[in-house]
Formats: sequence, structure tokens, C-alpha cells
Amino acid sequence: MKNKSIILLSGGLDSLVSLGLAYEEYNTKLALTFDYGQKSLKSEIAAARRISEYYNLEHKIIKLDWLNSITNNALVSDNKELPDGEFPSEQSAKAVWIPNRNSLFLNIAAAFAESEEFTHIIIGANKEEAETFPDNSSEFIERINALLEYSTLQKPKIIAPLLNYDKNDIVKIAITHSIPLEFVHSCYSKNLGHCGKCESCVRLKKALIANKADNYLNILFKEEYAN
Repeated sequence: MKNKSIILLSGGLDSLVSLGLAYEEYNTKLALTFDYGQKSLKSEIAAARRISEYYNLEHKIIKLDWLNSITNNALVSDNKELPDGEFPSEQSAKAVWIPNRNSLFLNIAAAFAESEEFTHIIIGANKEEAETFPDNSSEFIERINALLEYSTLQKPKIIAPLLNYDKNDIVKIAITHSIPLEFVHSCYSKNLGHCGKCESCVRLKKALIANKADNYLNILFKEEYAN
């Protein structure tokens, strides 16, 4: 059977670069963006749409209102401040943890795969975030792939192209493969641009600096790097 894949597309660095690497080999056709009431929703959708248009993908937004209703943390609640991203820790990870998020997203994607005969599901799980978020780890990917062997007839395979890479590597890969980093939105806040302070922003910013990607720093962190 010819490859045909779905990408879980938040519009952030990891999902964009995963898409860029998997697009041709896995014949990516559909992008799914999830609405669970996150503060960054509008910016995520805008970024995911731009990326989907660039790669000529069908783009669907999946609403999960019930997930928002059972989540009370800094990623979704206006009453809670996002933690400073300079020093990621177990405590800061808990402040932005969404219950069973990646597992839920992948199972929803698997339902699409079952219905429309997709062979693969692409996710931006990576080595760096696996240190604080266990649903980015290789063990997680292995176990959910084993689950899909029993929960689907189609048996789609979950692929995480960045599983062995940290953010510095991911930015380097994007530059090497001419993946359009100018489309990225990797921020937890309500800002239309990048706040530069949350964990996701700090990870991205440090990786861009490490790769001397001044052009992207100027684009993505305009206020901080304006001349």
C-alpha cells in the first residue's frame, strides 16, 4: 500500500519540521490542529493554516471543548500565569500539562486513519521535550503504536522524525532542508507574535541563537530583535 499520512500540526517548530521531513516520503495529505481552549489557539490556527497552504494539505480543526473544561492550568486558564521558560522543571511542566494530550490526539488521528486509509501519523515528539514531557519519549511512541495494533484495523504507524533530536538540532535540520521557519508559531501566550518568555519561546529562541539564525530571530521575535 502506498504511504499516505496525517500530521498533527500545532504550527510550532516541531510539527513544522516533522512535516517538512516526512512530507514526500510519507505522502502527507491531512493536517489536524486541536482546539482545547489553549491561550495560543488563534495564533496556532493561523500558523497551521499558512503551513498547510504551503504544503498543499487539507487542514481540519478538531474542537475538544470537554478537554478544556477538565483542565485548569496556565496553558488554558486566564487566571494562571505561564511559568518563566528559562529553567524548565518538573514544576513548570505540570503548569502546562494537558491530561493525556498526545495520546488523545494520536487516537483521534488514528480514527481518521481508519476511516480514510492513512498509513502513517506524524507527530513532532522530540528528545529535548521528552526530558520533562513523557509523552514525547520513544517509549511512549512504541507503546501507542502497539496499542493501535489492537484498536484499529488499518494499523497506522506513528512516526516521530525528531525523536532523537534536541531543539538546536531541529533548527539546524530546518535550515539545511529549507523548511520555512518564518511560518512557525511556538508560543504558549495569547500574543499574536512570540512573547519570548514562556518555555516554548525560550527553547526556540535559544536554538535559533545557537544556529546563528539572525534572520529568523528578527522575524519571529520582532520586538526583541528590532534594529
